Amino acid sequence: MRIGELAGVVGVTARAVRHYHRIGLLPEPPRQPNGYREYTLRDAVELARIRRLTELGLSLDEVKDVLADDAGKDFVEILAELDADLARQEEAIRERRVRLGHLLKQAERTGRLPAEAPVSPELAALFVTMARAAARLPGPEPAMAAKERELLALLETGSPGGDRGWLHAMGQSLSADAEAVRRTYAAYARMDALAEAAEDDPRVDETARAIVGSIPDEVAQALIAADGKDGSEEDGFTDALFAEFAPAQVVAVLRTMLNPAWRSTATAP
Repeated sequence: MRIGELAGVVGVTARAVRHYHRIGLLPEPPRQPNGYREYTLRDAVELARIRRLTELGLSLDEVKDVLADDAGKDFVEILAELDADLARQEEAIRERRVRLGHLLKQAERTGRLPAEAPVSPELAALFVTMARAAARLPGPEPAMAAKERELLALLETGSPGGDRGWLHAMGQSLSADAEAVRRTYAAYARMDALAEAAEDDPRVDETARAIVGSIPDEVAQALIAADGKDGSEEDGFTDALFAEFAPAQVVAVLRTMLNPAWRSTATAP
């Protein structure tokens, strides 16, 4: 058989056969006096086995190990590893389908998805709560609300396996307490008002107090427990975050989120 006939019998391409020759996977028969290589039935059998092994999901290096091991011991080990890997892939696909299902159900209920999607079901539920709250309030939604949603999605993405107790606490609080929603959106509006303000504007302290008052105790405790820092350390992320805020807004945030000790001062009578 010529190389084209061999490839046709097994159902692969001649290019694949040549590649197997180059990497030493399939022995290359010597050329005949006419310049062509002649393949035997044994070559077709070996090529067919290579195809079956690759269709199982084995890499070419793994196929080479299997073919080199006459006893078949390594083949069993490789198949066991392959089966475990496929099981992990199946679980990952199952989890992805669950997330997609949540997104599709949300789209059916609300007619659209938030701009930050896809996010976790917990965060998606929180965003739905925020959207409903904004719809009940007069005027447009504060710009700071949209900015916070972006930040929450970023924080969740950066720590997918981290503690999300703070997120659950926030969602529970806003879902169960209409007054908590009002305080939260009042704080957003105050932050918006600082966009053109000076750093020493008296509204900065008022806004900081409003922010502190809008954070339920269980959320603050969960945040501190998850972070384990006092928030005073500056890094590249902090610099990038503050670059999105006006100077007066930065001061207000520093007096609350970046200095937990100031919380008790701000809420003191």
